[in-house]
Amino acid sequence: MLQRLVQLLPPRVRAVLRRIPILVVLYRWLRRGKLTRERYVFAALAVVAIVIGLATTSESRGLAPSGALVLIVVGGGLLLKVRSLLALLGVVVAIAAYNAWKDVAAIGPGMIATLTITAVLALTLARTRQQLGVQGLRGDSMLLELRDRLRRHGEMPELPDGWGTQVVMLQAGGSSFGGDFVVSASDGENLEVALVDVSGKGTDAGTRALMLSGAFGGLLGSVQPDHFLPACNVYLQRQRWDEGFVTAVHVTVDLETGEYTVESAGHPPAVQFDAGRGAWQVGSAKGVVLGVVPDLNCVPERGKLRPGDALLLYTDGLVEQPGSDLDAGIDRLLGEAERLVPQGFGTGARELVETMAATRDDDCALVLIWRT
Repeated sequence: MLQRLVQLLPPRVRAVLRRIPILVVLYRWLRRGKLTRERYVFAALAVVAIVIGLATTSESRGLAPSGALVLIVVGGGLLLKVRSLLALLGVVVAIAAYNAWKDVAAIGPGMIATLTITAVLALTLARTRQQLGVQGLRGDSMLLELRDRLRRHGEMPELPDGWGTQVVMLQAGGSSFGGDFVVSASDGENLEVALVDVSGKGTDAGTRALMLSGAFGGLLGSVQPDHFLPACNVYLQRQRWDEGFVTAVHVTVDLETGEYTVESAGHPPAVQFDAGRGAWQVGSAKGVVLGVVPDLNCVPERGKLRPGDALLLYTDGLVEQPGSDLDAGIDRLLGEAERLVPQGFGTGARELVETMAATRDDDCALVLIWRT
């Protein structure tokens, strides 16, 4: 196949292949062993680079712009492994040197600098993909699939009439990944929700959040509600992570009676809206952050949601600010939450998060459960 491809080249191109030593070596390397898909891609890119280089010479009146060699380097960074990419860069360097020898004006300091920068970026991209063991753009599509899976975990289950929920999440810096996530489950009679905050923010915490969302989502509904946070703690103990800590709040709601239980592991306190009094009340559930101590002891809080009541869960990104007290942040959150009542819980939740997150550079998440 390779020999047929070479025979199809113009005589001038075949002559160049025979005169340039590095190209002769590469041609012999391609003929050795099995012609894999990568070798075919390399051969195609190398041939295109040669054609572009010859068509750029002054004798051919610039039939192709020398800047097109940049596209060859980018294509190699996306499709080739590091070893093959280095060989392709050797071909590009040989073609650029040939054009410079032919006194092509386009091969100047600016073009050389552009090719050098592009080559460095392409090598970095190829090395990253090779470490991941993926080719082409498959690594990006895998990240998109993981991001979509994390978002699906955050979707609340369908609830019976008389109940409503809202989940709002904003990641630091506009990233698609963050350290906050939600897992939930419902059997039609009970609702379980866990809001988890992995230390860090943005993409740095997103990788751990992706893994934990699957593990915690599997535990939710599979173990007794009062064993959920201890089971999560045992799981984290086995991971032996050195990076930061994890906080979580777990809520179980009886969808028939409205009775609920809140357990916290180092998480900011949950807040209940009492429609009878028209006021928000800060919860009292307490516990140590996950993964720190072998035995997790939580002090739960129990209550009841009556028609018009609501339960608000949130991460510290909404209330914590350097130099300010946590209670002051919670007071501001409750002050802003007062506007939820006249607007309706479902329509005001996102505005509440965006307002609170406007002055912060941290992942923010809010879960609102209400009874109509």
